[in-house]
Amino acid sequence: MSNLEPVTLTRRTPGEPCPIAKTLELIGTKWTFLIIRDLLTLGTMRFSDLLRSLEGISPKTLALRLRELEAHGILERTVYPEVPPRVEYTLTKKGMQLEGIFIELKRYGLTL
Repeated sequence: MSNLEPVTLTRRTPGEPCPIAKTLELIGTKWTFLIIRDLLTLGTMRFSDLLRSLEGISPKTLALRLRELEAHGILERTVYPEVPPRVEYTLTKKGMQLEGIFIELKRYGLTL
C-alpha cells in the first residue's frame, strides 16, 4: 500500500459520489462487516463455517451478502466438483485491502 498516493479527508464535491459513502454502502451492514472480519481472521471458509461463526444470521441473509461481496470483487467463491458439492469463500486482493480499516476500528474499539 506504500505505492498509493496520500489521501486526506475533504468535503464531498456536490454531484460527485463520496468514496466513504460508497464503501459504507458495500461493507456497512452488520453482517457484511462480520463476514469480512471472519474471512480476514480465519481465512478461507465454507458456507456452514460462516453460518456457525455468525450467530443469528439466517442462511438466506448470508447467501445474499456473500453474493453481493462476490459481485463487488471482495471475495471469490470456489465450487469443487464433489458430491456433495463443496463451496469455499476467500477474500480477493481487493478484499484483503480492507484489513487496515478493520485494524483501525479494532484499535479504536479497544479504547471505548
